[in-house]
Amino acid sequence: MIYIHNTLTGRREPFQPVDPGSVRMYVCGITPYDVCHLGHARCYVVFDMVRRVLKANGYKVRYVQNFTDVDDKIIARAAERGIKTTELARQNIDDFFNKMDALGIERADVYPKVTEHIPDIIALIKKLVDNHVAYRLGGDVYFSVKAFPPYGKLSKRPLDELQSGARVDINKEKQSPLDFALWKESKPEEPPEVSWDSPWGKGRPGWHIECSVMAMKHLGLNFDIHGGGLDLIFPHHENEIAQSEAATHKPFASVWIHNGFVTINREKMSKSLGNFFSLSEIFAKVQPPVVRYMLLSVHYRAPLDFSPDILEQSRHTLSGMRDAIARANRVLQKQELGVDESNKPLPEIAKETDNLVKEFHEALTDDFNTPGALGVLHQLIKLLEKQFSTNTVSRGTARYILNQIRQCAEILGLDLFSFLQGLFIPPEVTALAQARETARQNKEWKESDRLRAEISTHGYVVEDTPQGPRLLPKASV
Repeated sequence: MIYIHNTLTGRREPFQPVDPGSVRMYVCGITPYDVCHLGHARCYVVFDMVRRVLKANGYKVRYVQNFTDVDDKIIARAAERGIKTTELARQNIDDFFNKMDALGIERADVYPKVTEHIPDIIALIKKLVDNHVAYRLGGDVYFSVKAFPPYGKLSKRPLDELQSGARVDINKEKQSPLDFALWKESKPEEPPEVSWDSPWGKGRPGWHIECSVMAMKHLGLNFDIHGGGLDLIFPHHENEIAQSEAATHKPFASVWIHNGFVTINREKMSKSLGNFFSLSEIFAKVQPPVVRYMLLSVHYRAPLDFSPDILEQSRHTLSGMRDAIARANRVLQKQELGVDESNKPLPEIAKETDNLVKEFHEALTDDFNTPGALGVLHQLIKLLEKQFSTNTVSRGTARYILNQIRQCAEILGLDLFSFLQGLFIPPEVTALAQARETARQNKEWKESDRLRAEISTHGYVVEDTPQGPRLLPKASV
């Protein structure tokens, strides 16, 4: 059972998907007006980890993440650069994929864009108007917050407090300051590619309606998990709930997950404060897996106070983990091929390993406790190193621990093994290599060549060294 802190209820709850065995998850994507920064990395590493944990626990996951490719900031930035909004969005979406791929983030199943869903957006706005929960002001359309009594149930704040602290659209004719735009009338200075015909005249969608439409279109009216950064709880996610449930009269998302802020000296990272770090800047200093490790080293709901020290500490720690695995590889490669005990781990060590793996999974199923899971992963690596502290090493034991480390690392998306793919050589390939070595010693060159070719079909090559033959994956040669 997985337990998740649900922002909607304010409680840690057992996760129960709408459809048993299947999870539908929507995460708010970027507004591509600029390159990706550390805040983006935190959000999408977190939800990549959530998806991996769900899959590791047997769920089939459908993951949708949008692009808000129409927005005031995109229009303004494109005008500054003298390019079309579509070109600006394309450039920054390309940057997004480049950076997220580097962080080991698996691609979502669908990446819907606002510009691809205009007819659906207009249809939902029309439904809200017909349901008398939205109203027209000239060429604009607003949602009436007072027409949705549960408004505020996500942020847990009374309406008067929300009203005084909200960043709302400025329009004195609105029925309430909290009412938010569903459709915005086109302005004369705006480019034609951000304007569409509608029953209310030419215009474009408001921010909040877009995510409701894309989520429901690709996941259904009621889905399992909606995620995003803590700053989206109000007004964005609050407004999504209001307009979606007012239109469908059904619950929108069952579980709401929000990751904490990235801070600099305990202040929220933002461009306005001048403490903004792009991923390009950070990747110039450390490898992307270091950034991923750093982001997972803090619980997803807690703030992450970024500094050069935490980045260097993560680099040092990740390097130490890889070094331990590399040392194990060097020792194993020196052993003679075909050792009798190579396929069976020592029972007492296997049991200790299994207990640690159980603790690893328990940490992740307890509201995705990645710091706890990383702590167990380090214990597994210490157990591995302990096996090489004596002169007698059980290859089977070492391989068993290594395989468990690899499986745990994959759930976290940590790159610990890509440089040592040959570490996990199938027994049948090892047997072929031993047979080839025997043929070589007997000067049966034709049989030796045949066995070399057969080994190659399994994706490996044999390297003859003074210490004996060594198997390597083709990709590393």
